[in-house]
Amino acid sequence: MRKTKSSVQTTAQSLGSLIKSARDIMRKDKGLSGDLDRLPMLTWIMFLKFLDDLELQRETEADLAGKKFKRAIDPPYRWRDWAANPAGITGNELMAFVNNEEAVLPDQTRGPGLFAYLRSLTGREGGDRRDVTDPKLGETILDPACGTGGFLVDAFQHLEKQCKTVEDRQLLQKRSIFGGEPKPLPYLLAQMNLLLHGLESPQISPSNSLAVRITDIGEKDRVDIILTNPPFGGEEERGILANFPSDKQTAETALLFLQLIMRKIRRGPKPGRAAVVAPNGTLFGDGVCARIKEALLKEFNLHTIVRLPNGVFAPYTNIPTNILFFDRSGPTKEVWYYEQPLPEGRKNYTKTAPIQFEEFGNCMKWWNKREENERAWKIPAKQLLEYNDDGSLRAVNLDRKNPRAKEDITHLPPDQLAADILKKEQRIAEIMGKLREMLAAQR
Repeated sequence: MRKTKSSVQTTAQSLGSLIKSARDIMRKDKGLSGDLDRLPMLTWIMFLKFLDDLELQRETEADLAGKKFKRAIDPPYRWRDWAANPAGITGNELMAFVNNEEAVLPDQTRGPGLFAYLRSLTGREGGDRRDVTDPKLGETILDPACGTGGFLVDAFQHLEKQCKTVEDRQLLQKRSIFGGEPKPLPYLLAQMNLLLHGLESPQISPSNSLAVRITDIGEKDRVDIILTNPPFGGEEERGILANFPSDKQTAETALLFLQLIMRKIRRGPKPGRAAVVAPNGTLFGDGVCARIKEALLKEFNLHTIVRLPNGVFAPYTNIPTNILFFDRSGPTKEVWYYEQPLPEGRKNYTKTAPIQFEEFGNCMKWWNKREENERAWKIPAKQLLEYNDDGSLRAVNLDRKNPRAKEDITHLPPDQLAADILKKEQRIAEIMGKLREMLAAQR
């Protein structure tokens, strides 16, 4: 008799099947109009289930080691208390428990509903604190626009390797990693991402990091390191703009975040540092943008700008981007530029063929032994700051091209780009005129 293939599903297959079943059930709910409504609900379910599994594992490990275990979520709000219990609450009672500010709980007492309870947990390990870079254990790290938490996960894993004692691990868990993300779904995914990577109580604020008056940020609110890829291309509401100095107010989100980051970096005793992704527009912008960059050069050490190749963030945006590295060690004397090339034979990156960490190998070798070469060049800060005869600021153009490379039209400022196009159009018109004269002479 011929053997048939096993029908036992793998974990990935089983999870995929469960998600499909859940989505099919949720499609029947007339209160959910599409995946934008369904996805956050589904993510919450997965988050609570994964967290409870993780808690069970850690509780067992703590018992075996004879240590006291501190829960992230108390009963009766754990998955096992209300979702995994076959005799648990259902129907309207379950809906009230999940959605209402106050409800009858699975243990028949009254208290905050599930979502109300979970909201109250935000930052309970550190109040409402919102306080390469090579992070060191003991330093505080912030991503004020953390999205799903990718930078913070990398920072956590980097610091985790430095933990040698129980005290080191407590320092990492409670006083090292901070973030902010106002959009509900990325906020939830960031929490889940950090929890699943081992950070027991992620301190991610669900508030807009820009919704704080910038002059109210003092030394106690500052951090050692900021790693972030803030949103750009968007605009903030008028109420947010009022949190910034009148001569530096702008609706451009990227410029508001840059000001926030400059304010949040610690002054001392060890100067704070930052690595910030910025669009090309920030480099060549004038007006308010120029005044912000003037402060950046005069009050901070903008030591390096890494110019990223096309398509790094495709398909989300095709806007050319850069990484700004600066610290609070003093004013900028010179800015080093490094042009990160595309791999040979590639025109851009795509979602299915993204940039790889290994591609920065040459940049990292150059980082500590800097010399000008076909990819790297430096410009004195005085050449970047341009003033009128009366001393007023005219421009701060950080969008400087590689002097040893072929001209890349995507990195030109708009005025230079327009002038080049006009010059070429004039040349084409001249050639066409001569061609007409030649044709007329032959008749």
